[in-house]
Amino acid sequence: MKNILLVSFIGILAGATGSYMQQHFSPSASVVPANTAELNSPAYFTNHAQSANIASTDFTAASAISTPSVVYITTVSANQNSNDWFDWYFNGGGNNFVAGSGSGVIFSADGYIVTNNHVIQRAEKIEVVHNKTTYTAKIIGTDPSSDIAVLKIDADNLPAIKLGNSSQVKIGEWVLAVGNPFNLTSTVTAGIVSAKGRNINIVNSSFPIESFIQTDAAINPGNSGGALVNTSGELIGINTAILSKTGSYTGYGFSVPIDIVKKVVADLIKYGVVQKAFMGAEVNELNSAIAKQLNLSSLDGTYITYLQKDGAADKAGLVKNDVLLKLDDKAINSRSDFDEYIAYRSPGEKVKITYKRNNAVKECFVTLTNEEGKTDIVKHELYSSQTLGADFSTIPKVEKDKMGLSNGVRIVNVRNGLISRLGLPEGFIITSINRTPMNEPAEVAAILESIRGQIIIEGVASNGSRAIYQYYF
Repeated sequence: MKNILLVSFIGILAGATGSYMQQHFSPSASVVPANTAELNSPAYFTNHAQSANIASTDFTAASAISTPSVVYITTVSANQNSNDWFDWYFNGGGNNFVAGSGSGVIFSADGYIVTNNHVIQRAEKIEVVHNKTTYTAKIIGTDPSSDIAVLKIDADNLPAIKLGNSSQVKIGEWVLAVGNPFNLTSTVTAGIVSAKGRNINIVNSSFPIESFIQTDAAINPGNSGGALVNTSGELIGINTAILSKTGSYTGYGFSVPIDIVKKVVADLIKYGVVQKAFMGAEVNELNSAIAKQLNLSSLDGTYITYLQKDGAADKAGLVKNDVLLKLDDKAINSRSDFDEYIAYRSPGEKVKITYKRNNAVKECFVTLTNEEGKTDIVKHELYSSQTLGADFSTIPKVEKDKMGLSNGVRIVNVRNGLISRLGLPEGFIITSINRTPMNEPAEVAAILESIRGQIIIEGVASNGSRAIYQYYF
């Protein structure tokens, strides 16, 4: 009888002890080991310790640091898609406006705000809301190729965000997206970095820079221009796009890396235009079919698909189908790797190229140029027309060479006016009016402001397709 009672007591005590240990010391999401050997292995305890750390990750500090630096942006733009004939004829479309909104990040304490170009594109009025105070914003500069814009508000002692380093971002690390989705201000969502160097072909530019950080932190309409921050509250990217068939978050968000943003913002503030560097070449990824065609022994690197005549790469002796292995000491295995590395550079800088030709590895140095094939500072001078409701600019040499154009004038910053009513899209290059070649912005504006009767406008759309518009006045 005593033995039975002793066994029962030991059983009850063991059960109580086990229950207590389970409640107080075991991770809530732990997995029971398959056998005793697994339970006693160092790997089991290491893995479960890591699981416990992940489960207890605290985002409150990062949220508290970064949220005060994110602003709400509202815009008012002319509706350029109106088909209302009565409004067009009697009001010139001038009373048809569209309200928009997005997010921005305080980049400096004296009022410089960073956002996406598409957030403020075509806006006739921009306001920034911070701490319930509304400021009228001025556009300092825009860069469609990276989808970044810089605004300025009249304010001091603003909480500028802490800047991180996107080159140190690791796939799998925790990040927060801070913004104003669906007009819900100061919203924070969490996720991980899903990938780096993503090229998703969404930037509408002749020379797009796409090397996005991909995250699964929830990003929705209104998050554009907001902050992607790490767990230290440091800015590592500007939230730009989502990949969705519905227009709302479906698991894929994309951000411009902060290292690119730093260069773009610094140039826009100092020069009003990004001092973009060009190598006079374009590349693409290798695959097994291309490797076989080029008789390559490996898939390392990228190969040159386009070479600008008398461009920097051409002058350095590179030829089409050369395989680029490294830029300086950076391995280049994708187009986004190439674009991102060049985006950090400025005209006049030298880059060491390690490349392969006929399976022999060689080296050369390329001096990067500006868009005109030179190394000095570029200044974009726009011709603005109030009557036409648009600005006009010349076409850089590097772009004319790529598109096979000898002349042309680009339409930029379309507002409410004749250009929008004619349906001419922003970015359209006018090559001729009534068969007369166009070279100067002032010439285009003067003709369109005064012409009567029939008018034929020929040109090239931003996607490279040729187009002809015909009107009667």
